[in-house]
Amino acid sequence: MNTLDQKINEHFPGLVVRKDLVKTVKGNAIVPSYVLEYLLGQYCATSDEATIQTGIETVKEILAKHYVHRNEAGLVRSNIKEKGRYKVIDKISVALNEKTDAYEAQFSNLGIKKVLVDSGTVKAHPKLLVSGVWCISDIEYEFTEDKNASPWILTTLKPIQLSHFDYDAYVEARQKFSTDEWIDLLIQSIGFNPEMFGKRSKLLQLLRLIPFCERNYNLIELGPKGTGKSHVYSEFSPHGILVSGGEVSVPKLFVNNSSGKIGLVGYWDCVAFDEFAGKKKRVDKALVDIMKNYMANKSFSRGVETLGAEASMVFVGNTRHTVPYMLKHSDLFDELPDKFYDSAFLDRLHFYIPGWEVDIIRGEMFSDGYGFVVDYLAEVLRSMRNYDYSDQYREHFSLSSDISTRDRDGINKTFSGLMKILFPQGGASKGDIEKLLRFAIEGRKRVKDQLMRIDTTYGEVRFAYLDTDGNESLVTTLEEEEYPGCYYKTVADADIENGRAESHSVEEPLDSTVNVPEPEKQGLQEKHLTFQENQKGVSFDTLFGPYLKDTKRITVTDPYIRLFYQIRNLMEFFETIVKNKAQEDEVVVHLVTARDEFKGELQDESFEKIQVSARLVGIDFTWEFDETGTIHARHIVTDNGWKILLDRGLDIFQHYEMNDAFSFTNRLQQFRSSKAFEVTFIKQA
Repeated sequence: MNTLDQKINEHFPGLVVRKDLVKTVKGNAIVPSYVLEYLLGQYCATSDEATIQTGIETVKEILAKHYVHRNEAGLVRSNIKEKGRYKVIDKISVALNEKTDAYEAQFSNLGIKKVLVDSGTVKAHPKLLVSGVWCISDIEYEFTEDKNASPWILTTLKPIQLSHFDYDAYVEARQKFSTDEWIDLLIQSIGFNPEMFGKRSKLLQLLRLIPFCERNYNLIELGPKGTGKSHVYSEFSPHGILVSGGEVSVPKLFVNNSSGKIGLVGYWDCVAFDEFAGKKKRVDKALVDIMKNYMANKSFSRGVETLGAEASMVFVGNTRHTVPYMLKHSDLFDELPDKFYDSAFLDRLHFYIPGWEVDIIRGEMFSDGYGFVVDYLAEVLRSMRNYDYSDQYREHFSLSSDISTRDRDGINKTFSGLMKILFPQGGASKGDIEKLLRFAIEGRKRVKDQLMRIDTTYGEVRFAYLDTDGNESLVTTLEEEEYPGCYYKTVADADIENGRAESHSVEEPLDSTVNVPEPEKQGLQEKHLTFQENQKGVSFDTLFGPYLKDTKRITVTDPYIRLFYQIRNLMEFFETIVKNKAQEDEVVVHLVTARDEFKGELQDESFEKIQVSARLVGIDFTWEFDETGTIHARHIVTDNGWKILLDRGLDIFQHYEMNDAFSFTNRLQQFRSSKAFEVTFIKQA
């Protein structure tokens, strides 16, 4: 175990589990992760390897014996009959039979119905009445000649979720971790390896948890397929439910007027709509109208009666087009069904997660470290719904007076949710508070900026905040920085442009250029550039290319050219040199770096291969290792008078799939997400 895993086990004994064990025990059981982790938490919540292995075998045995596969339901029913009593793991739903005035259970995989359930069980677990709950239950079989009676008898029923927990102990243990350690613990709890994510990407993952800890929080995430948008809502918590966007109706979601039965919002903390995007989807306008009222006022009407609920609403869907395409031709809500493409509905969203920033899930992104048993974390998040942290930035900052009440509500709820997740104990630094506040403002601004494109009645808003000295800080979205040429268009502008484009045989290329000055157009000049995390469109060619022209000697100083991906960055820097030199010229490139303590031979071998390859294209590559261990600065010095200071060296890109020959992130740097970094160009005498 690494240091963090040891610390996790020390301060949360019995409440954490190694995250790779879920795959080990799952087999072909189609059950949510929280069901498997509930069992792992019973037998494997330890750091002792022998106990873990014994626990794995126990869990596998329990699943093999008691989890009901649909295709083996007949065998399980036979076991119950022959043994008289049998324990099963299945999804159980309960309905009231008005004719007999009795509650009857239905077992999803086992395929049995009309199993009597006592009123006490239903009162203790009301979610059984809506969409079902995964349970461990004992069933008996007793044959009867009464055709109206069921031979199946439910003797015990226990929902698979934590029965109790100590919130004060959770908060106290949180204080033992630094902010970065705590974020990594939460990322591991979701199941991901934190080393594969930057700080902004980690926050985007954790933002998906806010609907579980914040009442009536309205969240949307649109982006490419395969980024795990719906995973948290289907697998993570027994208090959330994922429904298909096309399968929901007013009675199912809110209330059935004929029976008076409350829908999903009355029983679940979070209701998420999967596959929400799709222009051709048929949508009930009455559903949209009730949803708009609920999202704004936390209430809905049943005839003359008004009812309230606390469920958060999450909408996730796939986009078909790139961000610059959407910004040029329509807007970032373009994929929604027509009835939901409504400014009044969209204005009720508190945060828009930019799904295009979230990496497509790859195998190496999953964690084998320790994280919370998810039903424990789910109970923690649920208990946090009783608290409000939205005022914790007001000691240091205030929102611009230009920001409307609805915008403030969205910002405050997001900020409150992030504070609960990251700083349940309080005591966040001013710097941490400012980062979360900016992040909350950005997510609401993304919604509002698109509304202004869709509906011209929305006025422009200055999304900014002020510190106690009155200094104002303006907040922008990342897309605003990346695509300034098409970000500020309206739908009307897009229609005009599209009409003009249709009159030509060839459509004009998209303005998808990152907001980086073009030195060759304005003359090389001294400057300082700052890039945000996850910004795209950045490449060595655009950054360094113009400054490398006509150079004959380049010195690169970077102590971190050691690991494979770092050496690959160096190779790609050489490619930029080749593109900017005349074929008949030769360039000497000298590298000053540090020797890898453990893989020095591999480092030498890689440099030698680059040296041989570089000679064939006119680059004379040499290198030296700093033996003093004192070099920390990273920079590039050219013989044509430029010094380029790099705070991250050549390591400016987030993790990407290096082994996929058909991935554009592998082939072209401008399609990769960047890390947060700064570059300074200095002209030397």
